Amino acid sequence: MAESRTWSKASMTAQALGRIDPVTRAIVPPIHVASTYIRDPDNAYSSGFIYGRPDNATIRDTEAVIAMLEEAQAGALLFSSGMAAATACFMALEPGDHVVASAVMYWALRNWLVTEGARWGLEVELAETDDLAKLRAAVRPGRTKLVWVETPSNPLWTITDIAGAAEIAHAAGARLAVDSTCASPFHTRPLALGADIVMHAATKILNGHSDVIAGVLAARERDAYWERIGRIRSGSGAILGPFEAYLLNRGLKTFFVRAAAQARSAATLAERLSHHPLVARVLYPGLPQHPGHDVAARQMENGFGFMLSVQVKGGEQAAIGTAANIRLWKRATSLGGVESLIEHRASIEGPGTPCPPDLLRLSTGIEDPGDLYADLDEALSAAHR
Repeated sequence: MAESRTWSKASMTAQALGRIDPVTRAIVPPIHVASTYIRDPDNAYSSGFIYGRPDNATIRDTEAVIAMLEEAQAGALLFSSGMAAATACFMALEPGDHVVASAVMYWALRNWLVTEGARWGLEVELAETDDLAKLRAAVRPGRTKLVWVETPSNPLWTITDIAGAAEIAHAAGARLAVDSTCASPFHTRPLALGADIVMHAATKILNGHSDVIAGVLAARERDAYWERIGRIRSGSGAILGPFEAYLLNRGLKTFFVRAAAQARSAATLAERLSHHPLVARVLYPGLPQHPGHDVAARQMENGFGFMLSVQVKGGEQAAIGTAANIRLWKRATSLGGVESLIEHRASIEGPGTPCPPDLLRLSTGIEDPGDLYADLDEALSAAHR
């Protein structure tokens, strides 16, 4: 008899855990769209399914793949968006709870925390979590219930030491949640580093094709807090739709190939742009001069991700002019897709943004990196004429 073997995450993801439809023997599971299910004669539900709002078989399939990728013992929960997933973590807290979050983070979530989160009754404190001394000073033992860090942080790509942050949070009696959207399971394993919850805007590189809005949470431990998050998803109707779950699972099958290619291209572009005469600064954790490089090299695997930012010489107008003159890159919000995107973030985020006005955020896709560089080079030159 052949010895049992544990297949790699890449192989398991490519085959969506190798599941075969038990009815047709299809290698692609069907999309289950039913909103309700038959009761047994004794009013039980032996199938395990009751109603479509809290649960769905297609969603379970996709959750299982992500739980495997994140090594999440408690499993994963898919949400209708990254924001729905992230905010559920805060809604599961009690009014009056103190939370600490990264000062540089996804702008929509930061806005929600300081507005709706405060109305929810949370005491929100923003801190430079890439500096563990500042994080430690912000955490209040016995009062802080959740530490939320985003690493690499969008759009400055600062790096927070996850293991160090976990130690600080746990010593204070708090949980650590990590937004790992821009690292992805290809580069970072937050739960293995001590985090309690990991969140992804699955819209981004997990799906990778700019055609799904989705979010996901994965947890290290099934406890009362995790159970409450599940009830919030059910009660608020924030579950992902079955067709979107199918598309996400389909996108995940090529995740390892895409993530590797995008990271290679991002590293190539970061290195070349760091020597460009019209670029003042490149922000990318893979560059040795990046202030978070050493921590990133310690906690990231398989490269440093697909995102980078450049600060353009000539200030805000030169940056906007560069984006206006691109041809291959696409001027659009979002990130992680197979097509490369460019965006002037300060214009999008508006007053109060920590984003410098001369900064362009770049999401590297799977196009030829030589073409991507040439397009940026020509656009930079055009903006400075």
